[in-house]
Amino acid sequence: MVSIKDIAKQAGVSISTVSYALNGSDKVTEETCARILAIAKELNYVPNAAARNLKKRQTKIIGVFLTDFRGDVYGDLLYGIKEILNRKGYDLIVCSGKQSHRMLPERMIDGAIVLDQTFDSQELLNYAERGHKIVVLDRELNHPNINQVLLDNKAGAALAIEHLLELGHRKLYVVTGPEGSYDSWQRMQAVKQTIERNGVAEMIEIDGDFEKSGGEQAAEIILRQQDGPGSEPVAVFCLNDEMAVGFYNRMAQSELTIGKDIHIVGFDNIELAQYIQPRLTTIDYSKRKWGAVAAEQVLKIIAGEDVEHERLYVTLVQRESAGAAFITQDQQNL
Repeated sequence: MVSIKDIAKQAGVSISTVSYALNGSDKVTEETCARILAIAKELNYVPNAAARNLKKRQTKIIGVFLTDFRGDVYGDLLYGIKEILNRKGYDLIVCSGKQSHRMLPERMIDGAIVLDQTFDSQELLNYAERGHKIVVLDRELNHPNINQVLLDNKAGAALAIEHLLELGHRKLYVVTGPEGSYDSWQRMQAVKQTIERNGVAEMIEIDGDFEKSGGEQAAEIILRQQDGPGSEPVAVFCLNDEMAVGFYNRMAQSELTIGKDIHIVGFDNIELAQYIQPRLTTIDYSKRKWGAVAAEQVLKIIAGEDVEHERLYVTLVQRESAGAAFITQDQQNL
């Protein structure tokens, strides 16, 4: 690899003169600068980014750590992050997996946005204690170098359950997310609190995984417990839309009809939710705004500005998968 030492030798100047020329300093005459740059080009010189970053103590790069890359949520989230970072002169690098964690302690990035279960919370606190700047999207951590930008998971889950209860349901199936998921845990807490507060509904919990396969398996379990068309409608809350789509896939092969025999609500309002038939009732929030706020917060921490934790607003989008109310047999007998 060609170094500035090689350029200095061929140009007959000092290493510091080459460094000034490569960095556009006015300490070098235009003629000398042009000659040095020509030699650098001729030798195919590539700057040593690691050495330069060590000297400047910045990379102008933010690392975004994700558990997964699939689905609409991640695409819109990353777009929101990129939009803000690029506007402020920063780039982003998207990472996943344990090996990528070393980018923080090795200072290959200026800060991190974390939505990644492979990070242990204590690990993040240790990095923060060493001065690394971090925004978390999937947990609650208290440290001056860590900011939280979280979804209002509890409000969203409460809206979903309250909607199903308002439709007259007194038996609710809830398809959970994977073990260890902060979002799933938060949503389930709100589900249980809302049902307990209501006092008349029964909840049946089905283990899920936030994947289509989890929704398909949940549908299989529910189908085995149902009598068929014409019986009392079933209420289902999938803790994300991906599982709801999988639920649709399995139900399409059965005699039951979503929107009539099955009332289902999802969470995330992915683009597909408005196109599947019947259209999916779901919890909506701006994935793009989520990313944008996270990017703004990490840059503020880097700049030494005061920041406060943020929580993203959610709403219920009512569509045909859980629309019209029905009268239960018990209500008819009153």
